[in-house]
Amino acid sequence: MRHRVSIAAKLEELERLCREHGLPLTVQRRAVLEALMQRHDHPTADQVAEDVALRLPGVSRTTVYRVLDTLVRINIARKVCHPGAAARFEVESHRHHHLVCVECGHMIDLEDSRLDELPFPESEVHGFQLTDYSIQFRGTCAACGRKSGAAKPEIPLHQRRRERNPSQTGKNS
Repeated sequence: MRHRVSIAAKLEELERLCREHGLPLTVQRRAVLEALMQRHDHPTADQVAEDVALRLPGVSRTTVYRVLDTLVRINIARKVCHPGAAARFEVESHRHHHLVCVECGHMIDLEDSRLDELPFPESEVHGFQLTDYSIQFRGTCAACGRKSGAAKPEIPLHQRRRERNPSQTGKNS
């Protein structure tokens, strides 16, 4: 498991990236990055705006949204999206993946080196230049599972799929 970068180190990175991109290092940029770094739950832009407003009363949501877009553009933050939900943000810059609850939208980082080693698919046929990837697994988080009384599956999902499709197990029909 990788360790989180310190806020001080990330602020230094922000300062360097702002210089490289010809951007001023504003109080708002620092406050948004600090708010984002202090959360570990992939906050929405509105959640970041609420946190920033506690430090900088009077800062507008529009300003926070623009700063988040800038942080994503200069690669100090990432926008993490999944269908039917608000975009969420994070500052983890290493490749990792996510578990996404289809009930409540909760998103959890997933570190799995096997997923990191997947080869890039052939994409040049479509003229698409791949630079990175992130995999999202959808399911039900523990809290939502407890609420609905859902039992844990006895067989892991990847094994159940193999059992239903013998061609994936390497057996010839």
